Amino acid sequence: MSVPPSPSIVLGWREWVALPGLGIRAIRAKVDSGARSSALHVDAQWRFVEGGARWVGFRLTPGENAATIECAAAIIDEREVTDSGGHTSLRVFVRTPLRVAGVERDIDINLTDRRGMLFPMLLGRSAMARVFTVDPARSFLHCRAASDGAPGNLPDPRTPRP
Repeated sequence: MSVPPSPSIVLGWREWVALPGLGIRAIRAKVDSGARSSALHVDAQWRFVEGGARWVGFRLTPGENAATIECAAAIIDEREVTDSGGHTSLRVFVRTPLRVAGVERDIDINLTDRRGMLFPMLLGRSAMARVFTVDPARSFLHCRAASDGAPGNLPDPRTPRP
């Protein structure tokens, strides 16, 4: 019986991530292995049909000084999600590429109102499976990418941090 390799990329409990398929170059995410699914804050969302398929349009502001972005994606699922406060709501899920720590992979993400939360995105364990582990004592281990893909204005990830 062979043992699969263990994940080798460590993320801090909060990281800068990109969702290039949605035009989001950098967004702060809380990395939460206790949450099954990933969630993205949207200011508004609306549904429409394109080519016979169900789609969702949505608007979000990925950061305090960022411009508002309007996106659209095919709906891959709708299901009830229970938040950390025990409240259940029906949420739309879309599939989009996630880029963090030099890795890009497709993830499923639900759209919700996270206005009262410190982070506009929650990165859940399904998005991290078999690739990432989390060190809850560390943060921002990986640089935010600038628009040209070069390292942004965050500290060098090789610099040790508590």
